[in-house]
Amino acid sequence: MNTDLNRLMALMTGDEKHGPAATSTLDALWVLYDRVLRVTPQTFSAPGRDRFLLSKGHGPMAYYAVLAAKGFLPEELLAGFGSYASSLGHHPDRLLVPGAEIGSGSLGHGLPLGVGTVLGLRAQGRTDPQVWVLIGDAELDEGSVHEAIAYAGPAGLDQLHTVVIDNASASYGAPGGIAARFEAGGWSVETVDGRDHEQLYAAFTAPHPGRPHAVVARVEPKNA
Repeated sequence: MNTDLNRLMALMTGDEKHGPAATSTLDALWVLYDRVLRVTPQTFSAPGRDRFLLSKGHGPMAYYAVLAAKGFLPEELLAGFGSYASSLGHHPDRLLVPGAEIGSGSLGHGLPLGVGTVLGLRAQGRTDPQVWVLIGDAELDEGSVHEAIAYAGPAGLDQLHTVVIDNASASYGAPGGIAARFEAGGWSVETVDGRDHEQLYAAFTAPHPGRPHAVVARVEPKNA
Protein backbone atom coordinates (compact mmCIF):
# COMPACT_ATOMS: atom_id res chain seq x y z
CA MET A 1 0.00 0.00 0.00
CA ASN A 2 1.08 3.56 -0.59
CA THR A 3 3.17 4.33 2.48
CA ASP A 4 2.04 7.95 2.29
CA LEU A 5 -1.54 7.07 3.22
CA ASN A 6 -0.85 7.01 6.95
CA ARG A 7 0.65 10.49 6.72
CA LEU A 8 -2.38 11.72 4.77
CA MET A 9 -4.73 10.15 7.30
CA ALA A 10 -2.86 11.87 10.14
CA LEU A 11 -3.51 15.28 8.59
CA MET A 12 -7.21 14.91 9.41
CA THR A 13 -7.93 15.76 13.03
CA GLY A 14 -10.86 16.94 15.13
CA ASP A 15 -13.97 15.37 16.59
CA GLU A 16 -16.22 12.81 14.94
CA LYS A 17 -13.46 11.18 12.93
CA HIS A 18 -15.04 7.72 13.24
CA GLY A 19 -11.52 6.31 13.17
CA PRO A 20 -12.43 2.58 13.19
CA ALA A 21 -14.94 3.08 10.39
CA ALA A 22 -12.28 4.83 8.35
CA THR A 23 -9.35 2.51 8.91
CA SER A 24 -11.47 -0.59 8.29
CA THR A 25 -11.95 0.49 4.67
CA LEU A 26 -8.42 1.71 3.89
CA ASP A 27 -6.99 -1.43 2.28
CA ALA A 28 -10.04 -2.20 0.15
CA LEU A 29 -10.24 1.42 -1.04
CA TRP A 30 -6.57 1.50 -1.96
CA VAL A 31 -6.69 -1.71 -3.98
CA LEU A 32 -9.79 -0.52 -5.81
CA TYR A 33 -8.39 2.88 -6.74
CA ASP A 34 -4.84 1.70 -7.38
CA ARG A 35 -5.53 -1.45 -9.40
CA VAL A 36 -9.17 -1.91 -10.34
CA LEU A 37 -11.28 1.20 -10.94
CA ARG A 38 -11.07 2.77 -14.38
CA VAL A 39 -11.38 6.36 -13.26
CA THR A 40 -8.80 9.12 -12.86
CA PRO A 41 -8.77 12.79 -11.86
CA GLN A 42 -9.06 13.55 -15.57
CA THR A 43 -11.97 11.19 -16.26
CA PHE A 44 -14.14 11.34 -13.12
CA SER A 45 -16.97 12.92 -15.12
CA ALA A 46 -16.50 10.92 -18.34
CA PRO A 47 -19.55 8.84 -19.35
CA GLY A 48 -17.48 5.67 -19.76
CA ARG A 49 -15.84 5.76 -16.32
CA ASP A 50 -16.29 3.16 -13.63
CA ARG A 51 -18.46 4.38 -10.78
CA PHE A 52 -17.54 4.02 -7.09
CA LEU A 53 -20.25 4.69 -4.52
CA LEU A 54 -19.20 5.02 -0.87
CA SER A 55 -22.24 3.94 1.09
CA LYS A 56 -20.21 3.50 4.30
CA GLY A 57 -19.78 7.24 4.35
CA HIS A 58 -19.73 8.07 8.06
CA GLY A 59 -15.99 7.41 8.27
CA PRO A 60 -14.63 9.08 5.12
CA MET A 61 -11.06 9.77 6.25
CA ALA A 62 -9.64 6.80 4.34
CA TYR A 63 -11.65 7.79 1.26
CA TYR A 64 -10.28 11.33 1.34
CA ALA A 65 -6.73 10.07 1.90
CA VAL A 66 -6.95 7.73 -1.10
CA LEU A 67 -8.47 10.45 -3.29
CA ALA A 68 -5.64 12.79 -2.30
CA ALA A 69 -2.99 10.11 -2.92
CA LYS A 70 -4.44 9.56 -6.39
CA GLY A 71 -4.61 13.26 -7.25
CA PHE A 72 -8.37 13.81 -7.15
CA LEU A 73 -8.00 16.51 -4.52
CA PRO A 74 -5.07 18.48 -3.09
CA GLU A 75 -3.73 17.18 0.20
CA GLU A 76 -3.84 20.72 1.59
CA LEU A 77 -7.59 20.24 1.98
CA LEU A 78 -7.16 17.37 4.42
CA ALA A 79 -6.09 19.51 7.37
CA GLY A 80 -9.45 21.28 7.32
CA PHE A 81 -11.42 18.03 7.45
CA GLY A 82 -14.80 18.49 9.08
CA SER A 83 -14.45 22.23 9.65
CA TYR A 84 -17.23 24.66 8.74
CA ALA A 85 -15.52 26.03 5.63
CA SER A 86 -14.09 22.72 4.39
CA SER A 87 -15.40 20.82 1.39
CA LEU A 88 -14.41 17.61 3.18
CA GLY A 89 -17.29 16.99 5.53
CA HIS A 90 -17.93 14.18 7.97
CA HIS A 91 -20.01 12.69 5.16
CA PRO A 92 -18.79 13.15 1.56
CA ASP A 93 -20.77 15.55 -0.61
CA ARG A 94 -20.74 14.73 -4.33
CA LEU A 95 -21.05 18.42 -5.19
CA LEU A 96 -17.95 19.33 -3.17
CA VAL A 97 -15.60 16.33 -3.40
CA PRO A 98 -14.02 15.67 -6.83
CA GLY A 99 -14.67 12.08 -7.83
CA ALA A 100 -17.45 11.41 -5.31
CA GLU A 101 -20.43 9.89 -7.11
CA ILE A 102 -22.98 10.24 -4.30
CA GLY A 103 -23.51 12.12 -1.07
CA SER A 104 -23.04 9.60 1.73
CA GLY A 105 -24.79 9.52 5.05
CA SER A 106 -27.88 7.42 5.62
CA LEU A 107 -26.88 3.79 6.05
CA GLY A 108 -28.43 1.46 3.52
CA HIS A 109 -28.83 3.86 0.62
CA GLY A 110 -25.69 3.06 -1.38
CA LEU A 111 -26.51 -0.38 -2.75
CA PRO A 112 -29.97 0.63 -4.01
CA LEU A 113 -28.31 3.61 -5.71
CA GLY A 114 -25.81 1.21 -7.24
CA VAL A 115 -28.68 -0.86 -8.65
CA GLY A 116 -30.23 2.28 -10.10
CA THR A 117 -26.90 3.37 -11.56
CA VAL A 118 -26.48 0.07 -13.40
CA LEU A 119 -30.05 0.25 -14.71
CA GLY A 120 -29.43 3.80 -15.90
CA LEU A 121 -26.23 2.79 -17.67
CA ARG A 122 -28.02 -0.09 -19.37
CA ALA A 123 -30.80 2.23 -20.50
CA GLN A 124 -28.11 4.33 -22.20
CA GLY A 125 -26.60 1.26 -23.83
CA ARG A 126 -23.47 1.50 -21.66
CA THR A 127 -22.54 -2.03 -20.62
CA ASP A 128 -18.80 -1.43 -20.12
CA PRO A 129 -18.65 0.85 -17.04
CA GLN A 130 -18.54 -1.11 -13.80
CA VAL A 131 -20.32 0.06 -10.65
CA TRP A 132 -18.75 -0.56 -7.23
CA VAL A 133 -20.47 0.07 -3.90
CA LEU A 134 -18.66 -0.14 -0.57
CA ILE A 135 -20.91 -0.89 2.38
CA GLY A 136 -20.47 -1.84 6.01
CA ASP A 137 -21.78 -5.08 7.45
CA ALA A 138 -24.18 -3.14 9.70
CA GLU A 139 -25.93 -1.85 6.59
CA LEU A 140 -27.17 -5.38 5.98
CA ASP A 141 -29.63 -4.66 8.80
CA GLU A 142 -31.39 -2.18 6.49
CA GLY A 143 -34.38 -3.32 4.45
CA SER A 144 -33.32 -1.23 1.47
CA VAL A 145 -30.12 -3.29 1.18
CA HIS A 146 -32.07 -6.55 1.40
CA GLU A 147 -34.32 -5.40 -1.45
CA ALA A 148 -31.33 -4.37 -3.57
CA ILE A 149 -29.69 -7.77 -3.05
CA ALA A 150 -32.93 -9.58 -3.85
CA TYR A 151 -33.47 -7.58 -7.06
CA ALA A 152 -29.94 -7.46 -8.51
CA GLY A 153 -29.36 -11.22 -8.63
CA PRO A 154 -32.42 -12.29 -10.66
CA ALA A 155 -31.99 -9.18 -12.83
CA GLY A 156 -28.50 -10.36 -13.78
CA LEU A 157 -26.83 -7.02 -13.01
CA ASP A 158 -23.29 -8.19 -13.65
CA GLN A 159 -21.99 -4.61 -13.83
CA LEU A 160 -22.76 -4.29 -10.12
CA HIS A 161 -20.19 -5.07 -7.43
CA THR A 162 -20.36 -4.56 -3.69
CA VAL A 163 -17.57 -4.69 -1.14
CA VAL A 164 -18.83 -5.49 2.35
CA ILE A 165 -16.46 -4.43 5.12
CA ASP A 166 -17.12 -7.01 7.82
CA ASN A 167 -15.95 -5.73 11.20
CA ALA A 168 -18.57 -7.71 13.13
CA SER A 169 -20.82 -4.72 13.79
CA ALA A 170 -24.08 -6.06 12.32
CA SER A 171 -26.91 -6.65 14.80
CA TYR A 172 -28.71 -9.40 12.92
CA GLY A 173 -26.72 -12.21 11.39
CA ALA A 174 -27.96 -14.40 8.56
CA PRO A 175 -27.64 -18.20 8.74
CA GLY A 176 -24.37 -19.10 7.07
CA GLY A 177 -23.01 -15.58 7.38
CA ILE A 178 -22.87 -12.62 5.01
CA ALA A 179 -21.77 -14.62 1.98
CA ALA A 180 -24.78 -16.93 2.26
CA ARG A 181 -27.11 -13.96 2.15
CA PHE A 182 -25.74 -12.81 -1.19
CA GLU A 183 -25.57 -16.33 -2.57
CA ALA A 184 -29.26 -16.81 -1.75
CA GLY A 185 -29.94 -13.70 -3.82
CA GLY A 186 -28.17 -15.11 -6.87
CA TRP A 187 -24.91 -13.22 -6.48
CA SER A 188 -21.34 -14.38 -7.03
CA VAL A 189 -19.56 -14.06 -3.67
CA GLU A 190 -16.02 -14.30 -2.31
CA THR A 191 -14.89 -13.85 1.30
CA VAL A 192 -11.33 -12.62 1.90
CA ASP A 193 -8.97 -11.11 4.44
CA GLY A 194 -9.74 -7.41 4.17
CA ARG A 195 -6.12 -6.50 4.90
CA ASP A 196 -4.54 -8.78 2.29
CA HIS A 197 -4.13 -6.82 -0.94
CA GLU A 198 -3.54 -9.81 -3.17
CA GLN A 199 -6.64 -11.57 -1.86
CA LEU A 200 -8.65 -8.39 -2.35
CA TYR A 201 -7.39 -7.91 -5.90
CA ALA A 202 -8.06 -11.52 -6.87
CA ALA A 203 -11.60 -11.31 -5.49
CA PHE A 204 -12.26 -7.92 -7.09
CA THR A 205 -11.23 -9.20 -10.51
CA ALA A 206 -12.80 -12.68 -10.36
CA PRO A 207 -15.12 -13.40 -13.32
CA HIS A 208 -18.86 -13.51 -12.58
CA PRO A 209 -20.73 -13.68 -15.90
CA GLY A 210 -24.42 -12.90 -15.65
CA ARG A 211 -24.38 -12.22 -11.91
CA PRO A 212 -23.61 -9.28 -9.61
CA HIS A 213 -20.52 -9.81 -7.49
CA ALA A 214 -19.97 -9.34 -3.76
CA VAL A 215 -16.66 -9.38 -1.90
CA VAL A 216 -16.85 -9.77 1.87
CA ALA A 217 -13.69 -8.22 3.32
CA ARG A 218 -13.14 -9.36 6.87
CA VAL A 219 -11.22 -7.02 9.17
CA GLU A 220 -10.66 -6.88 12.92
CA PRO A 221 -13.88 -6.50 14.98
CA LYS A 222 -14.90 -2.90 15.60
CA ASN A 223 -15.02 -3.25 19.37
CA ALA A 224 -12.09 -5.64 19.80
